[in-house]
Amino acid sequence: MKEYTIVIGKGSCGLAAGAEKVDETFKTFIKEKNYPFQVRTTGCNGNCYQEPIVDIYDTQGNKTTYVNVHEADVATILEEHLIKGVPVKERMAPKPTNRKQQVRIALDQCGIIDPENIDHYIETGGYQSAREVYRSWTPEAIIEEVKISGLAGRGGAGFPTWFKWNEAKKAEGSQKYMICNADEGDPGAFMDRSVLEGNPHSVIEGMLIGAKAIGAEEGVVYVRAEYPLAIARLTRAIDQAQKRGFLGEGIFDTEHRFHLRIKAGAGAFVCGEETALIASLEGERGMPRLKPPFPAQKGYWGQPTNINNVETLANIPWIFKHGGKTYAEYGNENSKGTKVFALTGKIQKGGLVEIPMGYTLRDVIEDIGGGVREGRKLKAVQMGGPSGGCIPAEKIDTVIDYPSVSQTGAIMGSGGMVVMDDTTCMVDMARFFLDFTRKESCGKCNYCRIGTLRMLEILNRITEGKGQDGDIELLEELCLKVKEGSMCGLGQTAPNPVLTTLRYFRNEYEDHIYKKKCTAHSCRALLTYTIDEEACVGCTRCAKNCPVQAISGDKKKPHVIDQELCIQCGKCLKSCKFNAVLVD
Repeated sequence: MKEYTIVIGKGSCGLAAGAEKVDETFKTFIKEKNYPFQVRTTGCNGNCYQEPIVDIYDTQGNKTTYVNVHEADVATILEEHLIKGVPVKERMAPKPTNRKQQVRIALDQCGIIDPENIDHYIETGGYQSAREVYRSWTPEAIIEEVKISGLAGRGGAGFPTWFKWNEAKKAEGSQKYMICNADEGDPGAFMDRSVLEGNPHSVIEGMLIGAKAIGAEEGVVYVRAEYPLAIARLTRAIDQAQKRGFLGEGIFDTEHRFHLRIKAGAGAFVCGEETALIASLEGERGMPRLKPPFPAQKGYWGQPTNINNVETLANIPWIFKHGGKTYAEYGNENSKGTKVFALTGKIQKGGLVEIPMGYTLRDVIEDIGGGVREGRKLKAVQMGGPSGGCIPAEKIDTVIDYPSVSQTGAIMGSGGMVVMDDTTCMVDMARFFLDFTRKESCGKCNYCRIGTLRMLEILNRITEGKGQDGDIELLEELCLKVKEGSMCGLGQTAPNPVLTTLRYFRNEYEDHIYKKKCTAHSCRALLTYTIDEEACVGCTRCAKNCPVQAISGDKKKPHVIDQELCIQCGKCLKSCKFNAVLVD
């Protein structure tokens, strides 16, 4: 009997889809039958829409991938594939048909290695770059290599990584700190979580190299407490690295030291801003501070501090393994390297994609993502999360790099990409994101604290059918005031979803205010339900399902809806089997 290794994707997406049960079922069958097969864990490979995912490796390293695997499929896969040698075609992953290819750098080895086994990372060349850096590289040479790569911060700002490192290196201080910002809080974003769950050692190695560059001896990973699996795997990775002499005192058999710990944040979105993060680390309320001084000069405990996000640091080991010039060959003149995006919303193939800068939105949405679900039309894509903006379908050929995305009014952000179809109300979408930023405001700035609330009140009024003449102009005025008067990035970018929807979908605002209509049929207060007399057969299903008895009529005769009683719940529409209920 051949030997096989069964690798089960157990990132958060896989576990949510039932990977734990699949794992247990495989192990139970193997134990009962005494099969010579091994079962091990890996993280998310990015194809979240196919979870649970199971990879079968033979002794020659050949891989067969099964997708959407459930408990009931386990016995068949074991008996047919592993015993008889006949792959189960119904469950095999379809061959990719993409024209555009992904390039794995930050996600390198995610979905392949066991994130809880340091030996798997070492076997791929892990920690070799950090070892060489600590033994033979000068800080200046390290920074120069990062400069050559063109790597910019992947947390949203796109600031040159080498410049931040250089400023921290030059700064005077009795102690220097290297901090990883893993406080990923954008709705629909899960890039950093997947990296920490799938390959935490790449982040640790990136921090080690950065620490040597700036002269830091202590580091902190600030990760949100809502990521328990990421915290657990990162904790294990740190412990393993310490035992191997990669962290702590005398690392890599040199005189250098670097101690690393984890801080679990309480989930405040504003703590993604670096000065608010530092305040939280110091035990204070997470509120931004005025800059300058910048953290590179005066950060954690008043000492020089460098802060990079997870994706930025995960790129570093690859850069030093393959060279900064090789990294710079990916991307375009405006933006070098690759970028990871969390592709969510009304998309066929949701999950993580990593592409070279320079691809277009069309490449990602239509080619890699498979297009909009259920054959509907693309309406817009939200980039940059609550701080970003909505890019309309007519700009789907926008190049993905920092300047091009910024020209649309959106931002690259940390990598959230929410796809919207023609059933999405853009006014309500702006309201949703503004409600998020209003709740997450720390309250320090009057413009942010009060301005976002006033904007939200107007948007609520518009979506409830109570919009007034002058609301659009007032929204625009408030947006500009909040952008100009807020101290940190949260307030300065909070109006972006409103400004971009006003820029590209102004007609929807006008329809809501002046026609009292939501063309997307999304805003409940603006919907009118009627019954087509010719289509209605009088089956009474709609009347029976109406919670307020607003529908009347005799059996086998057309029914009618009392508009004064109707609460626009839509249950009549869902219950009708004859398409007799109309919505306007």
